[in-house]
Amino acid sequence: MTTDTLRTTAIVQPRDRRGARRSPKARWGSPGLYLIAIVLVTICITPVLYIIIGGFRTNSQITQDPSGFPAPWQFANYSDVLAGPEFWTALLNSTVVAIGTTAGAVLLGVMAAYVLARYEFAAKPVMYALFAAGLMFPVTVAITPLYLLIRNLGMVNSLAGIIVPQIAFALPSTIIILVPFLKAIPKELEEAASIDGSSRLGFFWRMVIPLSLPGVITVGILAFVGSWNGYMLPLFILNDPNLFTLPLGVQNFSSQYSVDTARVLAYTSLSMLPALIFFSLFERRIVGGLTGAVKG
Repeated sequence: MTTDTLRTTAIVQPRDRRGARRSPKARWGSPGLYLIAIVLVTICITPVLYIIIGGFRTNSQITQDPSGFPAPWQFANYSDVLAGPEFWTALLNSTVVAIGTTAGAVLLGVMAAYVLARYEFAAKPVMYALFAAGLMFPVTVAITPLYLLIRNLGMVNSLAGIIVPQIAFALPSTIIILVPFLKAIPKELEEAASIDGSSRLGFFWRMVIPLSLPGVITVGILAFVGSWNGYMLPLFILNDPNLFTLPLGVQNFSSQYSVDTARVLAYTSLSMLPALIFFSLFERRIVGGLTGAVKG
């Protein structure tokens, strides 16, 4: 740095009364943007807060003042839901489905993404395009042929009939996110591992998985949350109430207790709680993983 540059820097940077340089103040931006953000956040949060608070009210309070606060607060609605077996059965089923979907999507996705990212072959562009096209087809589009396929395989009214299709629908996003991570791994590292006697499979498990761990965690969280909130596929596949997941449990509970609005709101609040906690805890992981995928 030249003498003229140092003088210019010293002149530009402000100083306090003691002569120390002060860092420039951060700009807050336009107030209009903050106003729009507050309005959007309010629109998103208000229904959730209404459901949670509604679970602490009685049916008469909801009828008399639908938008009011509990007076007094009723905790019996939540305790009654937690005391019944319906909620815990649906919670267990959702956990099994979400864990199975996440494990299958991550394992198969990282293997397919490794091939697409590290190897060159003639069908590579076509395969990548097929996985990318899979992002445009939600489960609702293919629900009828998918149901017929699951019925022919004998997996109707079973948790496996939900896990297997959800793994297939989670693979496109998993592969698209993981490919940049795996491409960023230097080829010199693979060559050095090969010289040391490591096989390709050993390099995959010992080096590729740890180095791409942020992306693996990100796609795992996205697959878990997507499977947890799945509604359409379990609605067509499951008929036994003992196999219902939480979204179906909410529907079944609201049908049984349609006149007890407060208890239905309490059940819905408890059903939302695990996904909200899980997503809040791993929000930074998701943002960090997606940022790494974009950079890669």
